[in-house]
Amino acid sequence: MDVLSSKPNHVRSISLPGRSHPTTQRVEEELHKLKSLEVSFAPAAVSNGLIGLEKLYKCIDDLLNLPQTLQVLSRSLNAKWLDDLLDKSVRLLDVCGTIRELVSQYKENVRDLQSSLRRRKGDSTIDDSFERFTSFSKKIKRDVKRSVSTLKQMDQDTAVPVLLDADKDTVAVIRALREANAVCISFFQKILSFLCVPLLKPKPSKWSLLSRLVQKERIASECQEESMSLETKLETFEAYLISFEDGLEAIFRRLIRSRTSLLNILSC
Repeated sequence: MDVLSSKPNHVRSISLPGRSHPTTQRVEEELHKLKSLEVSFAPAAVSNGLIGLEKLYKCIDDLLNLPQTLQVLSRSLNAKWLDDLLDKSVRLLDVCGTIRELVSQYKENVRDLQSSLRRRKGDSTIDDSFERFTSFSKKIKRDVKRSVSTLKQMDQDTAVPVLLDADKDTVAVIRALREANAVCISFFQKILSFLCVPLLKPKPSKWSLLSRLVQKERIASECQEESMSLETKLETFEAYLISFEDGLEAIFRRLIRSRTSLLNILSC
């Protein structure tokens, strides 16, 4: 836990909304829902988590724009914790934009492969599509690794600071912001993990192909089943990518609004 100190601000007796305030309750409720989803890596849970994150940041923005909140936090303009939150808001925006772009690229490559499978103009065409998709998969894993590294670095600094000159309500707002950021980082990591899930089976060895040539009818049947299975897998994967893309877009807009609210506090 980092200990931050600054000169006393002599804050007047102005309190932020207590735990019974509707806005504070909504923030706590959304955080609780997200933490219950956070334990799962299932794509559906991640999609629901993104929807929950958008709701959470909407509640936090409402909290930041309450008159009581603005009055108290505007008296801590030189506090290090505010700079920390502003810095993290920029970094979250950057990584959110990066992940959104990765998801979009993956979706387009999945659709290209689907088109090739539907056309079925010959084994060579499909093989070329598989090669392109495999090459893209290797590239995106490198991009994912960089984003994961950034998120891990951000995740190391999520403790609530001890503010020697702040009341418990001020710390409560900081805690809400930091917990929201921590949960956001967690779900971003889950999306990146999902992007690394292999969709294509590794190519069989030449010896394997040779041994199977003896059973041509069985080969044809197995190839058809594998193709159908892949098409189904691609459809499911694409649906999740679309839901991730939509969720990331909504969160990106909310992160911009939260940052704007923090900047408005600085300008008070």
